[in-house]
Amino acid sequence: MSASKRILSGTIASWVQIAVAMLAQILLVPLYLSYWDASTYGLWLAVLSFSSLLSAFDLGFQEYMAYEFLKLGSRVPKKISKLLSSGMMVAIILGLIQIIVVLLIYWLDILPMIFKDLGSALRAKAIQAFYILLIQSIIWLLCNTVGGLLNRIMATFGYYPRMAWWSVLTNTVLLLSPAISVVFGANLLTAGMVMAIAKVAFDLPVWFDMLKLLKKHHVKVIRPSVALGWTSFKKSTNLSVTGFLENVRQQGARLIMSPIMGATGIAVFSTIRTGSNVALQGLRTIINPLMPELMNFLHQRDQEKTEVAFSTLWLVTIAIIAPCLLVVQTFIPLIYNAWTRGKLSFDPWLFALLSIGVLVYALSQPSIAVVKGNNLLKPQLMISIMSAVIAVVGILILVPVLGIKGAGMALLLSEIAASVAFTKIAEKWLINAGLEWPHQGFNVALLSVAFTSIGVVLMIILPNDEHLILTIALLLLAFNLYRYWLTLPQLAVIKAKAILNVFGHKN
Repeated sequence: MSASKRILSGTIASWVQIAVAMLAQILLVPLYLSYWDASTYGLWLAVLSFSSLLSAFDLGFQEYMAYEFLKLGSRVPKKISKLLSSGMMVAIILGLIQIIVVLLIYWLDILPMIFKDLGSALRAKAIQAFYILLIQSIIWLLCNTVGGLLNRIMATFGYYPRMAWWSVLTNTVLLLSPAISVVFGANLLTAGMVMAIAKVAFDLPVWFDMLKLLKKHHVKVIRPSVALGWTSFKKSTNLSVTGFLENVRQQGARLIMSPIMGATGIAVFSTIRTGSNVALQGLRTIINPLMPELMNFLHQRDQEKTEVAFSTLWLVTIAIIAPCLLVVQTFIPLIYNAWTRGKLSFDPWLFALLSIGVLVYALSQPSIAVVKGNNLLKPQLMISIMSAVIAVVGILILVPVLGIKGAGMALLLSEIAASVAFTKIAEKWLINAGLEWPHQGFNVALLSVAFTSIGVVLMIILPNDEHLILTIALLLLAFNLYRYWLTLPQLAVIKAKAILNVFGHKN
């Protein structure tokens, strides 16, 4: 397969994966709530968040190893075998540590402390949650420690698209299998066991495929080097800690809120957050294909083309995301009530705050690309620490005072702080590289974020004037978009028209 075909296949697979995740978030919530009560569903979501948090360090190590495999290239199978074998040793140790942590959670009786609102069923459901965590950790050790490294080594030999399509299959199965079991009457523990069995069953053919490909390229398991494994682990800690802290900010919010809001509160928070998650997934389908171009222009120190890439990314925020979030705010309460089968209450403030967070994240995309694409690891770590602390402390302070909307405010403050930090660091890097930060385009895009944020807030405060506020806000966005279009470089106009033509043909 040629390089262009591999890129196309990998991109399509990524889009399909995002589409599956979006559909799952939309379709599975009413299914679960049709068969489980809100507290059981909230506990299920919290357990999945806990599992994700536990595996964050392993994923950081695997991500680092992926870069190391790519650096070695496909023509040195002996070196790859040595690195792989040494990495496998570390990965297995990390997997065992994860199991020990889960056992400590049970021994210290942490789960009943987190979920205090389950009443008489507290003990039984806490034990079920522990068993799911333990099963998930064992499955992680068996399937994902070594399997994750094997998966990442495939890109070195040009098999990234193949693995991406395998991921589409396995992720779809992992989303659907517990949901189907719930339809047939499964409780919390049974759903967790079904998901684990499905994971093993569908990972087996992937393993056979990967081992066959490794054999083809003369990569095999040999005696590991403790020194090489330890060095790789030490070098991966920045990525691991950054990933863990990002996970705390995204997934850990549920767990931090649990003792305050309870399992039902977690279900409400997670379902309302689904809207912003879907918006984020949609944003990534547009932005991800543009990122390689941006990185290429940055490495070439091409000011004009860098501005074009930045402008195109901000155009997506101004022309698509901002107006869509305004319009959605008007009808989401009715949809939410039907979607959750009337079992969960809707909080317009939480939805608005999370939506504004998506806008801030979209505005930050060029600066995030500069920082991450140039491997500025220490700034990334510091930003992750700062944003995680703001999110955690904010939730602990604001949720008891403001209720569930306090979590939305804490996450928004965390996102704004991260955005400011990424922008400052990216601007400094560009200056040092002999480039300039496009202030004019950024300021216009920032104004659109401000218009949208004010519009959303006013629509909640003045519900009787909702449609008038929406009309004024959309007109302001349209005027700002016109101003932005006039400031675009000619190359950016051509690029923007090409993107619009693609959407036009699709429609």
